[in-house]
Amino acid sequence: MASRTPIVRLESSGGVVRRVEERGAEVILCGRRSPSIWALPKGAPDPGETREQTAVREVEEETGLRVERGEYIGSIDYWFVRPGDQARCHKTVHYYLMHPTGGHESLHDHEFDEVRWFTAEQACEALTYENEVKIVQEGLALASQ
Repeated sequence: MASRTPIVRLESSGGVVRRVEERGAEVILCGRRSPSIWALPKGAPDPGETREQTAVREVEEETGLRVERGEYIGSIDYWFVRPGDQARCHKTVHYYLMHPTGGHESLHDHEFDEVRWFTAEQACEALTYENEVKIVQEGLALASQ
């Protein structure tokens, strides 16, 4: 009888950080050079953290900004194979609308090479993953209500 690789269920939380400048709504994205990627800030919970606490902490660490959490936008989920043990992983990421209250993107952690503001349109073009484009669009629609 063949053994099956177990399915590992993972959860993360993150945010769509939005500000309004002269050129309109802007969103902050996190970029990496190799492999080339532009993504929303997100990450895994520390023990005992709520989804909301995880979202704020991860966004602050990855962007260098201090943020205030707003409304829940929604979640995305996807499958991948974990490189180390070849486990099949099903990941769900919960996103919240956020507003910057301080800090600066130059203070971001080492996980990304660059963190920068994009207009809403530029952000949707730059994002590597289509499911994150949808989250940005839904977050911006929520913010303009």
